[in-house]
Amino acid sequence: MKQHLKIWEISLLFALCATLFTGLFARAEQQQLAGQLVRLHVIANSDSESDQHAKLSVRDSVLQELTPMLEGISDINEAEIVISEEIPKLCQSARQSLKRFGKYYPVSAKLCLENYPTRNYDGFALPAGDYISLQIILGEGKGRNWWCVVFPPLCMTSVEDEDAFYGMSQESAKLIQTVDSEYRLKFRIIELYDQIRNALS
Repeated sequence: MKQHLKIWEISLLFALCATLFTGLFARAEQQQLAGQLVRLHVIANSDSESDQHAKLSVRDSVLQELTPMLEGISDINEAEIVISEEIPKLCQSARQSLKRFGKYYPVSAKLCLENYPTRNYDGFALPAGDYISLQIILGEGKGRNWWCVVFPPLCMTSVEDEDAFYGMSQESAKLIQTVDSEYRLKFRIIELYDQIRNALS
């Protein structure tokens, strides 16, 4: 009985070490990817139908304003500077969008580090992890949110277009463009790695 228990313990320890080892490399890939992206995170005032429609209108106006400003920029640091400088203008654009829906609640925006779950988009996917984010909060910010990527402009361009990944490494572009089972497993390993690390800490 004791011998069986030892074998079981060794097997469990081996599986844990293998998951941590694999997760460490997968997490490194995610962190490299995160260092090349700025996410967009728009949080609605509430889950009411009108507030959700207003949220999407704000999303569209912000992307319409910001995408041309970032055109030709390939450096993440330069992109962050441009976004930071344009936050007042983006907030004003968001408020104008809200007025069309008869909404006059406040708008706040900032660049910050946020933790995202694994997210599937149209034609690409992003693993869970911490990303620099342009966070826009509408009113009380208690409604469902909307996520995408504002730099590179993956929200506005087709992922079939090579220019959409301008400034990103080939490895990072391949990671988010590939949505087969191998990469879905890799994304899941990242989540498991974080869960195990948090449990051990």
